[in-house]
Amino acid sequence: MNIEPLIFECPTIKNKEKIPVIHTGRGQDISPEFLIKNLSPHAKTLAITLEDIKHPIFKAFTHWLIWNIPANEKIPGAMPHGRFIPHLGKTQQGIGYGCHKYAGPKPPKGQQHLYCFTIYALDCEIEIKCLPIKSHFIKKAKGHIIQQGSIIGEYE
Repeated sequence: MNIEPLIFECPTIKNKEKIPVIHTGRGQDISPEFLIKNLSPHAKTLAITLEDIKHPIFKAFTHWLIWNIPANEKIPGAMPHGRFIPHLGKTQQGIGYGCHKYAGPKPPKGQQHLYCFTIYALDCEIEIKCLPIKSHFIKKAKGHIIQQGSIIGEYE
């Protein structure tokens, strides 16, 4: 299946710029809002990952995984903690940074890291019965991702 580019923006995070402290572990640790520009009419759900792509030990360290967000042109910010997000249907948060919640950037003091927000549009809901981590999500989502896009931010 050919994966089409997903075009989106975040009102508070611009691509290749500094992530505002409100979205970091040194601030309020609030997940950002996203506005999708070209969502496929075939999309049923959305998923988001946030990864530290400049982590000194891991190739990419997952800070956040959320999936089964109803397909919509707006993904709300300030996601609550917990595995399930009842006000968003069957939305679930996996384990990113050890918890079922958004865990924003928090690199060691004095180190600048790069963080990648990736949004996936899928043609179905994804069920993960085992440990809800990114590798299990990607394995289940394979063949169902119809669009994908990313923005990168930096934080020190």
